[in-house]
Amino acid sequence: MHVKRLADVDVRGKRVLVRSDLNVPQDDAGAITDDTRIRASLPAIRDALARGAAVMVTSHLGRPTEGTWTPADSLAPVAARLADLLGRDVPLVKDWVDGGAWHDALAPGDLVLLENCRINRGEKKDDPALARKIAALCDVYVNDAFATAHRAEATTHGVARFAAVACAGPLMAAELDALTKALAHPKRPLVAIVGGAKVSTKLSILTTLAAKVDTLVVGGGIANTFIVAAGGRIGRSLAEADLAGEAKAILERFPGKVPIPVDAVTAKTFAADATPVTKTIADVADDDLILDLGPRSVAALRAIVDGAGTIVWNGPVGVFEFPAFAAGTRALAEAIANAKAFSIAGGGDTIAAINAFGIADRVSYISTAGGAFLEFLEGRTLPAVAALEARA
Repeated sequence: MHVKRLADVDVRGKRVLVRSDLNVPQDDAGAITDDTRIRASLPAIRDALARGAAVMVTSHLGRPTEGTWTPADSLAPVAARLADLLGRDVPLVKDWVDGGAWHDALAPGDLVLLENCRINRGEKKDDPALARKIAALCDVYVNDAFATAHRAEATTHGVARFAAVACAGPLMAAELDALTKALAHPKRPLVAIVGGAKVSTKLSILTTLAAKVDTLVVGGGIANTFIVAAGGRIGRSLAEADLAGEAKAILERFPGKVPIPVDAVTAKTFAADATPVTKTIADVADDDLILDLGPRSVAALRAIVDGAGTIVWNGPVGVFEFPAFAAGTRALAEAIANAKAFSIAGGGDTIAAINAFGIADRVSYISTAGGAFLEFLEGRTLPAVAALEARA
Protein backbone atom coordinates (compact mmCIF):
# COMPACT_ATOMS: atom_id res chain seq x y z
CA MET A 1 0.00 0.00 0.00
CA HIS A 2 1.74 3.15 -1.21
CA VAL A 3 0.81 6.58 0.14
CA LYS A 4 2.85 9.74 0.51
CA ARG A 5 3.70 10.42 4.14
CA LEU A 6 3.94 13.69 6.04
CA ALA A 7 7.51 12.86 7.06
CA ASP A 8 8.53 12.92 3.39
CA VAL A 9 6.92 16.28 2.57
CA ASP A 10 8.73 19.60 2.93
CA VAL A 11 6.32 21.76 4.92
CA ARG A 12 8.57 24.70 5.83
CA GLY A 13 6.76 27.98 5.28
CA LYS A 14 3.62 26.20 4.07
CA ARG A 15 0.05 26.08 5.30
CA VAL A 16 -0.71 22.55 6.42
CA LEU A 17 -4.25 21.26 7.03
CA VAL A 18 -4.40 18.19 9.27
CA ARG A 19 -7.62 16.19 9.30
CA SER A 20 -7.41 14.55 12.73
CA ASP A 21 -9.83 12.33 14.59
CA LEU A 22 -10.68 14.30 17.70
CA ASN A 23 -14.11 12.71 18.16
CA VAL A 24 -13.70 12.11 21.88
CA PRO A 25 -16.31 10.95 24.40
CA GLN A 26 -17.79 13.61 26.69
CA ASP A 27 -19.96 13.53 29.77
CA ASP A 28 -23.29 15.33 30.14
CA ALA A 29 -21.47 18.53 31.08
CA GLY A 30 -19.31 18.40 27.95
CA ALA A 31 -16.12 17.41 29.76
CA ILE A 32 -13.83 15.04 27.87
CA THR A 33 -13.79 11.61 29.52
CA ASP A 34 -11.07 10.00 27.38
CA ASP A 35 -8.46 11.98 25.46
CA THR A 36 -6.80 8.99 23.74
CA ARG A 37 -7.61 10.27 20.27
CA ILE A 38 -6.37 13.77 21.05
CA ARG A 39 -3.05 12.38 22.27
CA ALA A 40 -2.80 10.19 19.18
CA SER A 41 -3.15 13.30 16.99
CA LEU A 42 -0.22 15.15 18.56
CA PRO A 43 2.72 13.68 16.58
CA ALA A 44 1.44 15.05 13.25
CA ILE A 45 0.78 18.48 14.72
CA ARG A 46 4.12 18.66 16.51
CA ASP A 47 6.04 17.47 13.46
CA ALA A 48 4.51 20.05 11.12
CA LEU A 49 5.04 22.86 13.62
CA ALA A 50 8.62 21.82 14.34
CA ARG A 51 9.41 21.93 10.63
CA GLY A 52 8.15 25.48 10.19
CA ALA A 53 4.59 25.07 8.97
CA ALA A 54 1.49 27.06 9.77
CA VAL A 55 -0.88 24.35 10.98
CA MET A 56 -4.65 24.13 10.76
CA VAL A 57 -6.37 21.14 12.37
CA THR A 58 -9.96 20.04 11.95
CA SER A 59 -12.11 17.12 12.99
CA HIS A 60 -15.68 16.05 13.40
CA LEU A 61 -17.26 15.66 16.84
CA GLY A 62 -20.49 13.78 17.28
CA ARG A 63 -23.32 14.03 14.78
CA PRO A 64 -24.20 17.71 14.35
CA THR A 65 -26.83 18.99 11.95
CA GLU A 66 -25.11 20.41 8.89
CA GLY A 67 -25.38 24.17 8.69
CA THR A 68 -26.30 24.54 12.36
CA TRP A 69 -23.76 25.34 15.07
CA THR A 70 -24.57 24.58 18.70
CA PRO A 71 -22.31 24.74 21.77
CA ALA A 72 -22.78 21.00 22.23
CA ASP A 73 -21.20 20.37 18.82
CA SER A 74 -18.24 22.68 19.36
CA LEU A 75 -14.63 21.59 19.45
CA ALA A 76 -14.02 24.12 22.24
CA PRO A 77 -13.29 21.42 24.85
CA VAL A 78 -10.89 19.79 22.39
CA ALA A 79 -9.12 23.11 21.81
CA ALA A 80 -8.69 23.51 25.55
CA ARG A 81 -7.29 19.98 25.93
CA LEU A 82 -4.95 20.44 22.97
CA ALA A 83 -3.69 23.65 24.55
CA ASP A 84 -2.98 21.79 27.80
CA LEU A 85 -1.13 18.98 26.04
CA LEU A 86 0.88 21.27 23.76
CA GLY A 87 1.54 23.97 26.34
CA ARG A 88 0.37 26.76 24.06
CA ASP A 89 -2.78 28.60 23.00
CA VAL A 90 -4.92 26.85 20.39
CA PRO A 91 -7.37 29.39 18.92
CA LEU A 92 -10.66 27.93 17.67
CA VAL A 93 -11.91 29.32 14.34
CA LYS A 94 -15.67 29.07 13.91
CA ASP A 95 -16.51 30.09 10.32
CA TRP A 96 -13.48 28.99 8.39
CA VAL A 97 -14.38 27.45 5.04
CA ASP A 98 -14.09 30.70 3.08
CA GLY A 99 -10.85 31.75 4.75
CA GLY A 100 -10.63 35.40 5.78
CA ALA A 101 -8.54 37.48 8.14
CA TRP A 102 -7.64 34.51 10.34
CA HIS A 103 -6.24 32.69 7.30
CA ASP A 104 -4.39 35.72 5.94
CA ALA A 105 -2.68 36.16 9.30
CA LEU A 106 -1.36 32.57 9.54
CA ALA A 107 2.43 32.47 9.83
CA PRO A 108 4.95 29.64 10.27
CA GLY A 109 4.66 28.22 13.77
CA ASP A 110 1.01 29.22 14.15
CA LEU A 111 -1.61 26.65 15.14
CA VAL A 112 -5.39 26.96 14.89
CA LEU A 113 -8.22 24.48 15.37
CA LEU A 114 -11.00 24.74 12.80
CA GLU A 115 -14.48 24.15 14.19
CA ASN A 116 -16.34 20.84 13.80
CA CYS A 117 -16.11 20.04 10.08
CA ARG A 118 -19.44 18.21 10.04
CA ILE A 119 -21.23 21.49 10.65
CA ASN A 120 -20.27 22.52 7.11
CA ARG A 121 -22.97 21.89 4.53
CA GLY A 122 -21.90 19.14 2.13
CA GLU A 123 -19.32 17.53 4.41
CA LYS A 124 -20.99 14.13 4.76
CA LYS A 125 -21.98 14.02 1.08
CA ASP A 126 -18.37 14.70 0.01
CA ASP A 127 -19.50 17.80 -1.90
CA PRO A 128 -16.78 18.68 -4.46
CA ALA A 129 -17.43 22.43 -4.18
CA LEU A 130 -16.89 22.30 -0.42
CA ALA A 131 -13.83 20.08 -0.81
CA ARG A 132 -12.27 22.51 -3.32
CA LYS A 133 -12.82 25.45 -0.98
CA ILE A 134 -11.16 23.63 1.90
CA ALA A 135 -8.30 22.42 -0.30
CA ALA A 136 -7.63 26.02 -1.32
CA LEU A 137 -6.87 26.89 2.30
CA CYS A 138 -3.74 24.75 2.40
CA ASP A 139 -0.54 23.90 0.57
CA VAL A 140 -0.39 20.45 2.13
CA TYR A 141 -3.32 18.26 3.21
CA VAL A 142 -2.62 15.61 5.84
CA ASN A 143 -5.11 12.86 6.61
CA ASP A 144 -4.28 11.56 10.06
CA ALA A 145 -7.77 10.23 10.85
CA PHE A 146 -7.77 6.52 10.05
CA ALA A 147 -10.91 6.06 12.16
CA THR A 148 -12.87 7.98 9.50
CA ALA A 149 -11.12 6.43 6.48
CA HIS A 150 -14.13 4.25 5.64
CA ARG A 151 -16.25 7.34 4.98
CA ALA A 152 -16.06 9.39 1.79
CA GLU A 153 -16.59 12.88 3.18
CA ALA A 154 -15.27 16.25 2.13
CA THR A 155 -12.47 16.46 4.71
CA THR A 156 -11.54 12.76 4.53
CA HIS A 157 -11.77 12.14 0.79
CA GLY A 158 -12.63 15.19 -1.30
CA VAL A 159 -9.86 17.46 -0.07
CA ALA A 160 -7.31 14.71 -0.77
CA ARG A 161 -8.37 14.87 -4.42
CA PHE A 162 -8.01 18.64 -4.80
CA ALA A 163 -5.21 19.74 -2.46
CA ALA A 164 -1.84 20.61 -4.02
CA VAL A 165 -0.21 17.87 -1.92
CA ALA A 166 -2.05 15.10 -0.10
CA CYS A 167 -0.35 12.76 2.35
CA ALA A 168 -0.88 10.47 5.34
CA GLY A 169 -0.03 11.62 8.83
CA PRO A 170 1.96 9.43 11.22
CA LEU A 171 -1.12 7.91 12.87
CA MET A 172 -2.73 7.03 9.53
CA ALA A 173 0.57 5.58 8.26
CA ALA A 174 1.09 3.54 11.43
CA GLU A 175 -2.44 2.12 11.22
CA LEU A 176 -1.94 1.07 7.61
CA ASP A 177 1.47 -0.44 8.37
CA ALA A 178 0.17 -2.43 11.35
CA LEU A 179 -2.95 -3.72 9.62
CA THR A 180 -1.01 -4.67 6.50
CA LYS A 181 1.51 -6.55 8.63
CA ALA A 182 -1.28 -8.38 10.44
CA LEU A 183 -3.29 -9.36 7.38
CA ALA A 184 -1.21 -9.18 4.22
CA HIS A 185 1.92 -10.88 5.54
CA PRO A 186 0.99 -12.45 8.87
CA LYS A 187 3.12 -14.82 10.86
CA ARG A 188 1.09 -17.98 11.29
CA PRO A 189 -1.01 -19.14 13.00
CA LEU A 190 -3.21 -16.09 12.44
CA VAL A 191 -5.87 -15.81 15.13
CA ALA A 192 -8.77 -13.35 15.02
CA ILE A 193 -10.91 -12.67 18.09
CA VAL A 194 -14.19 -10.91 17.35
CA GLY A 195 -16.54 -10.11 20.20
CA GLY A 196 -19.45 -7.78 20.72
CA ALA A 197 -23.19 -7.82 20.78
CA LYS A 198 -24.41 -8.37 17.25
CA VAL A 199 -23.59 -10.78 14.46
CA SER A 200 -25.53 -8.60 12.01
CA THR A 201 -22.95 -5.80 12.18
CA LYS A 202 -20.04 -8.20 11.75
CA LEU A 203 -21.39 -11.13 9.72
CA SER A 204 -19.61 -10.28 6.48
CA ILE A 205 -16.33 -9.69 8.27
CA LEU A 206 -16.67 -13.02 10.10
CA THR A 207 -17.04 -14.82 6.79
CA THR A 208 -14.06 -12.98 5.30
CA LEU A 209 -11.90 -13.54 8.36
CA ALA A 210 -12.77 -17.22 8.57
CA ALA A 211 -11.34 -17.62 5.07
CA LYS A 212 -8.10 -15.82 6.02
CA VAL A 213 -7.30 -16.93 9.54
CA ASP A 214 -6.28 -20.20 11.12
CA THR A 215 -8.66 -19.73 14.06
CA LEU A 216 -11.63 -17.38 14.47
CA VAL A 217 -12.65 -16.91 18.11
CA VAL A 218 -16.09 -15.40 18.71
CA GLY A 219 -17.26 -13.86 21.97
CA GLY A 220 -20.13 -12.00 23.59
CA GLY A 221 -23.50 -11.93 21.86
CA ILE A 222 -21.82 -13.09 18.65
CA ALA A 223 -20.70 -16.28 20.39
CA ASN A 224 -24.26 -16.86 21.62
CA THR A 225 -25.56 -16.79 18.05
CA PHE A 226 -22.93 -19.36 17.07
CA ILE A 227 -23.87 -21.51 20.08
CA VAL A 228 -27.46 -21.53 18.77
CA ALA A 229 -26.15 -22.43 15.31
CA ALA A 230 -24.27 -25.36 16.80
CA GLY A 231 -27.36 -26.62 18.62
CA GLY A 232 -26.41 -25.35 22.09
CA ARG A 233 -28.47 -23.67 24.80
CA ILE A 234 -28.28 -19.95 25.62
CA GLY A 235 -31.44 -19.31 27.66
CA ARG A 236 -32.43 -15.62 27.52
CA SER A 237 -28.97 -14.49 26.41
CA LEU A 238 -28.37 -11.76 23.89
CA ALA A 239 -28.29 -13.34 20.43
CA GLU A 240 -29.69 -13.00 16.93
CA ALA A 241 -31.52 -16.25 16.37
CA ASP A 242 -32.60 -15.15 12.88
CA LEU A 243 -28.92 -15.15 11.86
CA ALA A 244 -28.16 -18.57 13.27
CA GLY A 245 -28.45 -19.97 9.75
CA GLU A 246 -25.69 -17.68 8.51
CA ALA A 247 -23.54 -18.57 11.51
CA LYS A 248 -24.13 -22.26 10.84
CA ALA A 249 -23.06 -21.76 7.22
CA ILE A 250 -19.74 -20.35 8.47
CA LEU A 251 -19.27 -23.33 10.77
CA GLU A 252 -19.98 -25.75 7.94
CA ARG A 253 -17.83 -23.92 5.40
CA PHE A 254 -14.86 -23.66 7.75
CA PRO A 255 -14.98 -26.76 9.94
CA GLY A 256 -12.78 -26.58 13.01
CA LYS A 257 -11.87 -22.92 12.55
CA VAL A 258 -14.50 -21.44 14.88
CA PRO A 259 -14.34 -22.94 18.39
CA ILE A 260 -17.68 -22.91 20.19
CA PRO A 261 -17.75 -22.18 23.95
CA VAL A 262 -18.36 -25.30 26.05
CA ASP A 263 -19.19 -23.51 29.30
CA ALA A 264 -20.27 -20.08 30.48
CA VAL A 265 -20.74 -17.83 33.49
CA THR A 266 -24.46 -17.15 33.77
CA ALA A 267 -26.82 -15.02 35.83
CA LYS A 268 -30.55 -14.53 36.14
CA THR A 269 -30.37 -10.75 35.66
CA PHE A 270 -28.17 -8.35 33.71
CA ALA A 271 -26.70 -6.42 36.61
CA ALA A 272 -23.36 -5.80 38.27
CA ASP A 273 -24.59 -7.39 41.49
CA ALA A 274 -26.10 -10.47 39.82
CA THR A 275 -24.93 -13.81 41.19
CA PRO A 276 -22.54 -15.55 38.77
CA VAL A 277 -23.04 -19.28 38.19
CA THR A 278 -20.75 -21.38 35.99
CA LYS A 279 -22.50 -23.94 33.81
CA THR A 280 -21.80 -26.12 30.81
CA ILE A 281 -23.59 -24.94 27.70
CA ALA A 282 -25.80 -28.03 27.86
CA ASP A 283 -26.95 -27.03 31.37
CA VAL A 284 -27.89 -23.42 30.60
CA ALA A 285 -31.46 -22.90 31.83
CA ASP A 286 -34.22 -21.21 29.90
CA ASP A 287 -34.08 -18.16 32.19
CA ASP A 288 -30.27 -17.86 32.25
CA LEU A 289 -28.22 -15.06 30.73
CA ILE A 290 -24.72 -15.91 29.48
CA LEU A 291 -22.50 -13.00 30.57
CA ASP A 292 -19.00 -14.45 30.23
CA LEU A 293 -17.00 -17.44 29.06
CA GLY A 294 -16.62 -20.32 31.49
CA PRO A 295 -13.23 -21.58 32.77
CA ARG A 296 -12.91 -24.44 30.28
CA SER A 297 -13.64 -22.11 27.36
CA VAL A 298 -11.17 -19.57 28.78
CA ALA A 299 -8.47 -22.26 29.04
CA ALA A 300 -9.04 -23.22 25.41
CA LEU A 301 -8.85 -19.55 24.39
CA ARG A 302 -5.59 -19.09 26.28
CA ALA A 303 -4.06 -22.07 24.46
CA ILE A 304 -5.10 -20.65 21.08
CA VAL A 305 -3.61 -17.24 21.87
CA ASP A 306 -0.41 -18.73 23.33
CA GLY A 307 0.26 -20.59 20.10
CA ALA A 308 -0.52 -17.71 17.74
CA GLY A 309 1.94 -15.95 15.45
CA THR A 310 -0.39 -13.01 14.77
CA ILE A 311 -3.43 -11.90 16.77
CA VAL A 312 -6.19 -9.52 15.66
CA TRP A 313 -8.59 -8.53 18.45
CA ASN A 314 -11.87 -6.63 18.14
CA GLY A 315 -14.39 -6.82 20.94
CA PRO A 316 -14.66 -8.25 24.47
CA VAL A 317 -15.79 -11.83 25.12
CA GLY A 318 -18.02 -11.00 28.07
CA VAL A 319 -19.60 -8.20 30.09
CA PHE A 320 -16.23 -7.07 31.45
CA GLU A 321 -17.73 -3.85 32.82
CA PHE A 322 -19.24 -6.01 35.61
CA PRO A 323 -16.39 -7.39 37.79
CA ALA A 324 -18.18 -10.69 38.37
CA PHE A 325 -18.25 -11.29 34.61
CA ALA A 326 -14.87 -9.88 33.61
CA ALA A 327 -12.75 -13.02 33.98
CA GLY A 328 -12.98 -14.11 30.35
CA THR A 329 -12.01 -10.75 28.85
CA ARG A 330 -9.32 -10.28 31.52
CA ALA A 331 -7.84 -13.69 30.72
CA LEU A 332 -7.92 -12.88 27.00
CA ALA A 333 -6.22 -9.52 27.59
CA GLU A 334 -3.52 -11.08 29.74
CA ALA A 335 -2.94 -13.90 27.25
CA ILE A 336 -2.51 -11.39 24.41
CA ALA A 337 -0.19 -9.27 26.56
CA ASN A 338 1.99 -12.29 27.33
CA ALA A 339 1.95 -13.78 23.84
CA LYS A 340 5.01 -13.74 21.61
CA ALA A 341 2.77 -12.99 18.63
CA PHE A 342 2.39 -9.66 16.83
CA SER A 343 -0.91 -8.35 18.21
CA ILE A 344 -3.19 -5.63 16.92
CA ALA A 345 -6.35 -4.52 18.71
CA GLY A 346 -9.01 -2.03 17.71
CA GLY A 347 -12.45 -0.71 18.55
CA GLY A 348 -13.80 1.37 21.42
CA ASP A 349 -14.85 -1.51 23.69
CA THR A 350 -11.56 -3.27 23.04
CA ILE A 351 -9.55 -0.19 24.00
CA ALA A 352 -11.69 0.17 27.13
CA ALA A 353 -10.85 -3.43 28.08
CA ILE A 354 -7.16 -2.89 27.35
CA ASN A 355 -7.15 0.15 29.62
CA ALA A 356 -9.19 -1.59 32.30
CA PHE A 357 -6.71 -4.45 32.52
CA GLY A 358 -3.59 -2.33 32.10
CA ILE A 359 -2.01 -4.07 29.11
CA ALA A 360 -1.68 -1.18 26.64
CA ASP A 361 2.12 -1.29 26.68
CA ARG A 362 2.11 -5.01 25.85
CA VAL A 363 -0.09 -4.96 22.75
CA SER A 364 1.97 -4.54 19.58
CA TYR A 365 -0.41 -1.99 18.07
CA ILE A 366 -3.65 -0.43 19.31
CA SER A 367 -5.88 1.05 16.63
CA THR A 368 -7.99 4.08 17.53
CA ALA A 369 -10.48 3.08 14.84
CA GLY A 370 -13.68 1.07 15.03
CA GLY A 371 -15.59 0.89 11.75
CA ALA A 372 -12.53 1.54 9.58
CA PHE A 373 -10.61 -1.14 11.47
CA LEU A 374 -13.35 -3.69 10.77
CA GLU A 375 -13.75 -2.72 7.12
CA PHE A 376 -9.99 -2.98 6.54
CA LEU A 377 -10.05 -6.45 8.12
CA GLU A 378 -12.89 -7.35 5.79
CA GLY A 379 -10.79 -6.32 2.81
CA ARG A 380 -12.96 -3.40 1.73
CA THR A 381 -11.50 -0.39 -0.04
CA LEU A 382 -11.40 2.57 2.36
CA PRO A 383 -12.25 5.75 0.41
CA ALA A 384 -9.84 8.02 2.28
CA VAL A 385 -6.97 5.59 1.84
CA ALA A 386 -7.81 5.11 -1.84
CA ALA A 387 -7.70 8.89 -2.35
CA LEU A 388 -4.23 9.08 -0.79
CA GLU A 389 -3.04 6.15 -2.89
CA ALA A 390 -4.29 7.83 -6.06
CA ARG A 391 -2.40 11.03 -5.17
CA ALA A 392 0.83 9.17 -4.33
